[in-house]
Amino acid sequence: MSTRYPFTAVVGMDDLRLALLLNAVSPAVGGVLVRGEKGTAKSTAVRALAELLPEVAVVAGCRFSCDPAAPDPGCPDGPHSEGAREARPARMVELPVGASEDRLVGALDIERALSEGVKAFEPGLLADAHRGILYVDEVNLLHDHLIDLLLDAAAMGSSYVEREGVSVRHAARFLLVGTMNPEEGELRPQLLDRFGLTVEVAASREPEQRVEVVRRRLAFEDDPAAFAARWADEEAALRERIVAARKLLPAVTLGDAVLLQIAATCAAFEVDGMRADIVMARTATALAAWAGRTEVTSEDVRQAALLALPHRRRRNPFDAPGLDQDKLDETLERFKGDDEPSPDDPDPQGPGDGGPGGGGGGGGGGIPPQGDGPAPEAADPSDVPEGASAPRNSGSGAGSGERAAVRAAEPFRTKMLSVPGLGEGAAGRRSRARTEHGRTTGATRPRGTLTKLHLAATVQAAAPHQKARGRSGRGLVLRRDDLRQATREGREGNLVLFVVDASGSMAARQRMSAVKGAVLSLLLDAYQRRDKVGLVTFRGRDAEVALPPTSSVDAAAARLEQLPTGGRTPLSAGLLKAHDVLRVERLRDPSRRPLLVVVTDGRATGGGADPVALAARAARLHAADGTAAVVVDCETGPVRLGLAGSLARELDGTAVTLDELRADSIAGLVRDVQATRRAA
Repeated sequence: MSTRYPFTAVVGMDDLRLALLLNAVSPAVGGVLVRGEKGTAKSTAVRALAELLPEVAVVAGCRFSCDPAAPDPGCPDGPHSEGAREARPARMVELPVGASEDRLVGALDIERALSEGVKAFEPGLLADAHRGILYVDEVNLLHDHLIDLLLDAAAMGSSYVEREGVSVRHAARFLLVGTMNPEEGELRPQLLDRFGLTVEVAASREPEQRVEVVRRRLAFEDDPAAFAARWADEEAALRERIVAARKLLPAVTLGDAVLLQIAATCAAFEVDGMRADIVMARTATALAAWAGRTEVTSEDVRQAALLALPHRRRRNPFDAPGLDQDKLDETLERFKGDDEPSPDDPDPQGPGDGGPGGGGGGGGGGIPPQGDGPAPEAADPSDVPEGASAPRNSGSGAGSGERAAVRAAEPFRTKMLSVPGLGEGAAGRRSRARTEHGRTTGATRPRGTLTKLHLAATVQAAAPHQKARGRSGRGLVLRRDDLRQATREGREGNLVLFVVDASGSMAARQRMSAVKGAVLSLLLDAYQRRDKVGLVTFRGRDAEVALPPTSSVDAAAARLEQLPTGGRTPLSAGLLKAHDVLRVERLRDPSRRPLLVVVTDGRATGGGADPVALAARAARLHAADGTAAVVVDCETGPVRLGLAGSLARELDGTAVTLDELRADSIAGLVRDVQATRRAA
């Protein structure tokens, strides 16, 4: 067995370590979501926690880790006899991003169920994680239906597996820990709410602390066993403290005054639902037990709010996580009871304090980093004189009358743009596709492991052969060739690639603001439909990939907001750059179909001797690839040249005006896109 990096050797990150330890003390807190940039030891800290958990007493031979003191009466391996028990270390089970549903919840042998009437069940990862830790790295990249199953099991404490009327249930209580890099996409707010606590982590900017991180990591890699031995005493002390806090937890008192503070805080920050109140109460109780106290204080409530509320305040992907600490302090002070107890230990020892080399203290609680303060207000575009230009930069178009970026207009609700035909891409909510989940449309022979049985088709295939196979009992005599896999139709996520004209012809302040507002609205729609997005801009002499295809629509929104305008209109360069991006993406993910959204007035004034002809030629490359395309016509004024419409015809797509993107107008756009593609 490989040696894990010691938990107490992790440098800094007090808030992360505390959140993990609070869940170890009280798993009812509901788990931890760790958000942060790559390379910040998120996974290292989580894996190290498993070594600190006390041993678990289980029924000997039970695949579902039943507690001998209170075995699950519905355990598939039960009923259990008394006295058969053993102790083993608490498990940490990792859920891979590409795991199947059967791997997560377990699989039923449908063939034996039909032919023998036996519930043959192969446990999944949820069963393995019972009474331990379930760790999901890159949880934001996990398919939505797997996240739903995972969080439902975490909330109910049990897992249900049902296949064609055959059902199995088993206990599944575990400490859920997920890590994610926000740059790769956000979780839906509904799913964020199901994690008890959240922690933001970032690499230290202090040179001394970074040096200590490198020194310890190199020492661990040189001799893992010796390094772990150096921290054995600190690990043992922390393990004992967890056990002591668990024993103290039932004795902790949560007074009415503290409950009022919790309710007032959640109401002040307009948190939806009641889960936040419950999580804060459990977290504050665990904080008191961790500090060795039997009464919860206002400081416990404050720290619980900083861990439990930031991720519950997000309403859309463009909202920045965080909490106004001045408002929090004001609310707590306003509802502070007169008889609040004084903490027995105003500065309890934090996780890892006193270890060799420092490594981060803690004041009995972790405060998630809130950044360096609020972002400065963007300059109002109206403050820039009409003829003034923005400071020049090194990007394309510099020196060509480039103007400063303007704010996007208020986003609006859009209806669905879809790619015609039937795809087979990743599960999402945009275009029709063959998926693992959805309505059943037919049956086929399985190409590998059977996952979704089509019962009627299977019986129909086996029925003609029952006499020849000598059937005599009640069950069917099945052969492997009789089994049929259900084919289902649902929705897939697409790659929505925006190609935005940022040239001088688009530089009118009001027009560019409206354009950005429209693109922002479509980005929000892409987030809700679980798409990947990319952004190509063109101006001056060339085009650039402002954002490579990603699941992080908030990153796309940030790039869009900073987009300056000015210079010529190299339309052909923008289309060619988009073609290159799509070509690479087809190699990386051939099943994800693209939707090209070109936002322009159709003018072409740069890129060669005949820029219009070059743009038409570039557009025909997309048409030849069969890429679904929409041109958003940004041309304004009483006299219109119709250049965007011509571009749409070359793309074999459709054109709409900027005004037609709003609300019900897009319904006609979807029909036009599909009708155009069918006629081709």
